Amino acid sequence: MSDSKQQLGEKIEKKHRKTSLLLVGLVIGMFGFGFALIPLYNLYCQVTGLKNSGEIFSESSAEIDNSRQVTVQFDTTVNDGLPWKFKPLTREVKVHPGEITEVSFLVKNLSDEDIVGQAIPSVTPWFANGFFHKMECFCFSNQPLKAGESKEMPLRFYVSNELPKDISVLNLSYTFLNTDKNSAAKYDVAGS
Repeated sequence: MSDSKQQLGEKIEKKHRKTSLLLVGLVIGMFGFGFALIPLYNLYCQVTGLKNSGEIFSESSAEIDNSRQVTVQFDTTVNDGLPWKFKPLTREVKVHPGEITEVSFLVKNLSDEDIVGQAIPSVTPWFANGFFHKMECFCFSNQPLKAGESKEMPLRFYVSNELPKDISVLNLSYTFLNTDKNSAAKYDVAGS
C-alpha cells in the first residue's frame, strides 16, 4: 500500500511540476509578446499602408504644396442630451496641402454634474474625407468634464496634397454626444 501511495504522490508531484513549468513558460511568452507587440504593429501598419497613430508625422515626410491654399472651416454642434457649450476658437484657416496645422476648440460643461461626451467628426464635401488627416484629435476618445469645467482641446491635422485641385474649401463639423444614456435622457429637450 505504501509503495502505491508513494508512486501516486510522485505522479501528482510530477504533474504539478509540469504544470508549473508550463505556466512559467506561458508568463515568459506573454511578457516577450508584450515587447514584440509594438514592432509587430508598426510592421503591420507599414505593410497595410495604415498610419501608425504613434508615428510622428513631420513636414519632411510629406511635401507641402505651396502653389495652392485650401480653406478649412469649423462647425460645432452639441446634441440635445448634452448640456455643454462647444465652439471652435478659430472659425476657419487657410492651409497649404501637406502642411501641419493646429487649431483649438473650447468646451464647457454647463451642468452641475460630471458628464462624459464624445465628439463625432464629419468632413464635407463627403468625398474629401479621405484627404483630411487628423493626427491629434479630441474625437479619438471620450472627453470627461466635471461639473462647470471648461477645457481647450487641440486638433492637429493636415490636408493631403492629393486633394483634387477643384476642391478649395473643406468643412469639418463636430457633433458632441452624451455617452451616458441616463444622463442624456435627463437633458434631452426633444424627448421631454
